[in-house]
Amino acid sequence: MRLVLLGPPGAGKGTQAAHVVERCSIPHISTGDMLREAIKNNEPIGLEAKRYIDKGELVPDDVIIRLVKERFGKDDARKGFLLDGFPRTLAQAKALTKLLDQLGTRLDATIYINVPDDVVVERLSGRRICRSCGANYHVKYLPPKKQGVCDKCGGELYQRPDDQAETIKNRLAVFHRQTADLIDYYRELGLLAEVPGELPPKDVQASIDARLDSLPSRPGGCAD
Repeated sequence: MRLVLLGPPGAGKGTQAAHVVERCSIPHISTGDMLREAIKNNEPIGLEAKRYIDKGELVPDDVIIRLVKERFGKDDARKGFLLDGFPRTLAQAKALTKLLDQLGTRLDATIYINVPDDVVVERLSGRRICRSCGANYHVKYLPPKKQGVCDKCGGELYQRPDDQAETIKNRLAVFHRQTADLIDYYRELGLLAEVPGELPPKDVQASIDARLDSLPSRPGGCAD
């Protein structure tokens, strides 16, 4: 099973990615994680990417594609993968299609966890984190016993700057600008598997499972 995972900030991609990779026995490939690892290990491609990052520039698509191509060559990715964080733009999506063509394979689906903006803002702006132990809370869905105080260690709970409502709205605007053409591209190819992300995680998971099970090219969802 060869999949791409898309969704806005706060869509629960991490939770659903963990489920999909376990269900389908495929690796979770995060380009962000791979870049950080390549830089940490002083790999040639990591050093090349670091030159752009240090100047505050985006890492060029051709560098990311080479990174992804190397990852696809590893044994655990030969029978499938879940791509997370790439592609982010239409140009990257077309480059990925070209790469897969060169490798003699193709995507089975692009899972798009679609969450209304107001739900994302509520989810993220309500998060609180303990300054001492890092425990996570939510003012509505997982409140502490005492407001502003961690249940586990008594530490102070705070809101991260990027979880403030205006910052979240800006992040969502960027997401929509980047991915609108990308979503249309995969829809036109008949590869878009859109699921409602405002539901509880178990229901989102069930929706993803149903979409994977219905793929005409993969009866049973994750069979090779």
